[in-house]
Amino acid sequence: MSSFKDYLNNNRDLVNSFLEDYLSEPFLPPKLHESVRYSLMAGGKRVRPILCMAAYEACGGDPKDILPQAAALELIHTYSLVHDDLPAMDDDDLRRGRPTNHIVFGEAMAILAGDALLTDAFRIFSESKTISAEKLIAGTCELAASAGIFGMVAGQAQDIISEKAEPDRETLEFIHLNKTAALIKCAVRIGALLSQAGPDTVDHLTEYGKKIGLAFQVVDDILDIVSSTEELGKPSGSDQEKSKMTYPSLYGIERSREIAAELVDNAKTAAGKIEGDPSILIDLADYLLERTN
Repeated sequence: MSSFKDYLNNNRDLVNSFLEDYLSEPFLPPKLHESVRYSLMAGGKRVRPILCMAAYEACGGDPKDILPQAAALELIHTYSLVHDDLPAMDDDDLRRGRPTNHIVFGEAMAILAGDALLTDAFRIFSESKTISAEKLIAGTCELAASAGIFGMVAGQAQDIISEKAEPDRETLEFIHLNKTAALIKCAVRIGALLSQAGPDTVDHLTEYGKKIGLAFQVVDDILDIVSSTEELGKPSGSDQEKSKMTYPSLYGIERSREIAAELVDNAKTAAGKIEGDPSILIDLADYLLERTN
């Protein structure tokens, strides 16, 4: 387990170092630079970049070769959090243990910081000295589809539309598969698509990413109920307060825990079928299931 923790810490450090370099040159206006930096460097597990790098490594590549592409995923994830927290969306005032972006910089600057992060993610993604243009185009299309109207944005929209609605399985799965799982699955698929992986391995990693992405959100739903604000770094109980459609609201906490464990087991089975070493991906699946924040 210590070696796996070292793996997480080392790769998190690589991502953070890249992001620090990315933000090292101030841009104008200074308030926008400060706002972008405030949210992007607020901490976080860097799950999506690490998953991308782990999938690439499992397929035989050196994860440092795709650090820009992995880091681009974190820009998109951070943009989604900044916009999610806005008063017109989830109206949250705490994120990663400190005031949300719009509380510190105002709503207009928070919106623009999110816009900047989303847009610049594609510039960062397109820059590589080691990955072919053909693979970068495939990865860019994957990223756009997963973050846009066929992925994360669709899930976020349905999440808002479904507040106070009676929970139903079909709508709940649509929200979770798109709101959270789409970008996590995308991270894994990009790692595979940028590598030399064959079609079967890409398919197995797609299934792996889909299952752990869904499990990740199920665990989030549970933690919102059972964890404290201090543990989460954001307001606990907010899903219930806003009458969000969640797995516990439909299935209860214990059944939700069982569902998350089943999803992780299925993900590990899919990872075990790849041509390559799935050990880190399997450890990552367990880590995402057992996390406490």
